[in-house]
Amino acid sequence: MSHVVIRAIPFATRLRAAQGGAKELLKRDRVRAQKFLAGKSHHAFVAAKAKRYSSTGADSSIDVTDSGVTYTTQVGVGSPATDYTLLIDTGSSNTWIGADLPYEPTSTSYDTGNTINVSYGSGSMFGEEYTDTVTLGPDLVIQNQGIGVASYAQGFEGVDGILGVGPADLTQGTVSDTTDVPTVTDNLYAQGTISSNSLGISYEPSSTANVSNGELTFGGTDNTKFTGTLNTVPLTATSPASLYWGIDQSVSYGTGQTILNTTAGIVDTGTTLLLLATEAFQAYQQATGAVEDQTTGLLTITSEQYAELQSLYFNIGGVTYEFTPNAQIWPRSLNSILGGEEGQIYLIASDLGSSVGSGLDFINGFGWIQRFYTYFDTENGQLGVATTPYTDADTN
Repeated sequence: MSHVVIRAIPFATRLRAAQGGAKELLKRDRVRAQKFLAGKSHHAFVAAKAKRYSSTGADSSIDVTDSGVTYTTQVGVGSPATDYTLLIDTGSSNTWIGADLPYEPTSTSYDTGNTINVSYGSGSMFGEEYTDTVTLGPDLVIQNQGIGVASYAQGFEGVDGILGVGPADLTQGTVSDTTDVPTVTDNLYAQGTISSNSLGISYEPSSTANVSNGELTFGGTDNTKFTGTLNTVPLTATSPASLYWGIDQSVSYGTGQTILNTTAGIVDTGTTLLLLATEAFQAYQQATGAVEDQTTGLLTITSEQYAELQSLYFNIGGVTYEFTPNAQIWPRSLNSILGGEEGQIYLIASDLGSSVGSGLDFINGFGWIQRFYTYFDTENGQLGVATTPYTDADTN
């Protein structure tokens, strides 16, 4: 496999107004967090199958794509390939299509006869499991990739499905008569297309609504996308964070106030905000003097308070990463996405909705990932973090 090291594909960041504004966005982030806290049992096949046609459940009004931020890429399925627009999700691991554009079987399609059912906390799908040729880019062609084909999908308006790039164990219990389903990264590695079972993710912060500003790098890292050293840490052993891309970190406000002692949480592309366990969030709110905005549900500060806002410091594996005041606020030019007021300053840190000690005490979501290069290394059971040219940028 030494003839190929890495392959990169671009992806787009979509920002759009959510029905219900930031309150709905925050609701979805918390519902997703509760799914993570429930662990793999949330994917239980039989339980999910029983509710696949229900439209009266608690999640039925939640559209997982109708949030402030989603990430999509074009994926070809079949030969000749049909292109599908898929959400990129590090918090799940099944790849599936058919939520919008129907599946077009070709000579490479094979119906396994098994049933797939996946619940996302804020959305679900049910259908048949196929294997097929999947094309992620000119040099990224996967043979016999497990693909779910939805006969029913709730909460995926405007996209065709999901490209799941979380740990493969998350597929357990989602496909009948199947132990687990190798992810696209697993199969790229197994088939010799990439030389490492790993994935790098790079974002560029943007203050405009819809831009192609991200890159997935399969099989290694793109060192043109980060600065300094890529530091790696073992994935956390604390459950349920250990089921996902979980790490241990502490969080401090300013140079002297620890608001979250070293504990387990996850890094997740599918979460918009920076979510902190309730006690840490309350300490942050008190330290900043922020108040809850009744319209958006987010913390808000005045211009005078923003001038005094201190950095957050994330200590991961003995390395401290500074999260600047500008990184802590929502892009002011995009306040309409939140249903907020023009010129108002909203903070992106919010309450996870559970107490410290739950086994998952933070989620570093979009607002955090856009400031740091992130490397998901399945082969070695570790996660890497590096600064980027945008870590200290005043883009918000």
